[in-house]
Amino acid sequence: MTAIRPVDAASILLLDRSGSGMRVLMGRRSSRHVFMPNVYVFPGGRRDAEDRRIPVANPLNPHARERLALKTGTRCPDSRLRALGVAALRELYEEAGIAVGAPLLDSAESVLPFRPDLSRLRFLARAITPAGMVRRFDTRFFTLFADEAGIDPTGAAASHELEDLRWVDIFDPAGIEMPDITVLILEELQKSLQEDKSLPFGRAAPLYHTQRGRFLRDLL
Repeated sequence: MTAIRPVDAASILLLDRSGSGMRVLMGRRSSRHVFMPNVYVFPGGRRDAEDRRIPVANPLNPHARERLALKTGTRCPDSRLRALGVAALRELYEEAGIAVGAPLLDSAESVLPFRPDLSRLRFLARAITPAGMVRRFDTRFFTLFADEAGIDPTGAAASHELEDLRWVDIFDPAGIEMPDITVLILEELQKSLQEDKSLPFGRAAPLYHTQRGRFLRDLL
């Protein structure tokens, strides 16, 4: 059997801190999905080829970019790192109807009706799907505070890809069925917030991967 190589992907944990607690946006993947159907996840998906060519309003924070580049390979052009941030915000728009960036006056020839603003994305974690799965992804998880990006939490809208959107209490996600890796990423977010609620841009990020059948957690 030919080994399946993981493809680049990005996911975003959109955070609402407008109330007394902290909530994150999640939605249920459609039953039509081959990979992880009927479970709750954060908005996200694979990096598209077009993501490299989408112009941005603002680039990644330098500290976030530096962490993101670690263990990404000897040949890691800025366009690939930028595309990962673009993919996260594109998926947030496609799956939840939330645009983060500068509106375009004429978007007829653009993939998105806005220029993504990557400057407030924090790099939280990275996870590579183990070998043997029907799909394999090398996923970078970003966080974004809704208030910093000028996002109204009530504006999130479900889509055919991500159904039943919910703002989930980060520290009490009771009754939400999630894949194991989503649980781990949520736990990483909990620990990060307990250490520093501002989520510093340069904070070390965990890398979850397998090596010789062992599940490992390294730090980037």
